[in-house]
Amino acid sequence: MKKNKYAYLLILPAVLIVLLTILVPIVTTFRYSLSYFKLTDPKNQKFIGIKNYVDILHDKGFINAFKNSFMILIAVIIIGLVISIVIALILNKKTKISGALLAISIIPWALPPIVNGIIWKFIFFPGYGFANKLIINLGLASKPINWINNKKMFVFLVAMVLCWKIVPFCALVILAKLETIPKTLYEAISIDGAGKFDTFRLITLPLIMEVLGIVLLNLTTAAINVYDEIIALSGYVLENQTLLIYNYANTFQYLNFGYGSAISYTIMIIVGVCGIGYIKRMSRGIK
Repeated sequence: MKKNKYAYLLILPAVLIVLLTILVPIVTTFRYSLSYFKLTDPKNQKFIGIKNYVDILHDKGFINAFKNSFMILIAVIIIGLVISIVIALILNKKTKISGALLAISIIPWALPPIVNGIIWKFIFFPGYGFANKLIINLGLASKPINWINNKKMFVFLVAMVLCWKIVPFCALVILAKLETIPKTLYEAISIDGAGKFDTFRLITLPLIMEVLGIVLLNLTTAAINVYDEIIALSGYVLENQTLLIYNYANTFQYLNFGYGSAISYTIMIIVGVCGIGYIKRMSRGIK
């Protein structure tokens, strides 16, 4: 019994830190989300129930930010998932340059998000960035393309920047799973005369389904929480705002902590529902 008490005493500081840094902000944010709480009007703070959440449903700015986030999410999932699997399959081929390729692939993931955004801004600069120079020199366009101010192009550009950042990590997760697949399975199916596509469809894909849920959750979280890259590319342009940027603007620019907290919880619910859906779907696929 004394040993147990000593063990509990040792983990107590860690438990207190978790409570203070995670649980307390979560509870406080939820309380704010049910309140009228503006720092520009601190004396009128009051409980208003779910009014902030109801206002979100009729907020054109939030709806625009949600549409932008949704389009970025779809593009990131499609592009990111396919490229992650392809890179993982390439890295799984043991060659003399496998180690070098693995090291190079990690570089984008190691870059800070703001640096990542600035690099891509120089590439797709509306005037004469590298992309516009290349397109004009190849004769594919007669004048520079305004990538950033065109909403559809901007969504695709943000998706590319995010994939450049998050795909290396996703590829490493898939690669770790690929390396656990017994080689005897591939040898057996090759004896049966299966081609590369059938081998991937019948052996590789079913066995990596377990980690694809984790990959999808990472891609979803990255897409919904994108902030630095968009700020680096276009700043706080209203048309290009995503959920996180819209939340930041309401909370820290307009100092509306009540409404901003409600937006935070809405984002958390969206990510949570997506995550649970992915995990359940992947679990059914495994069974």
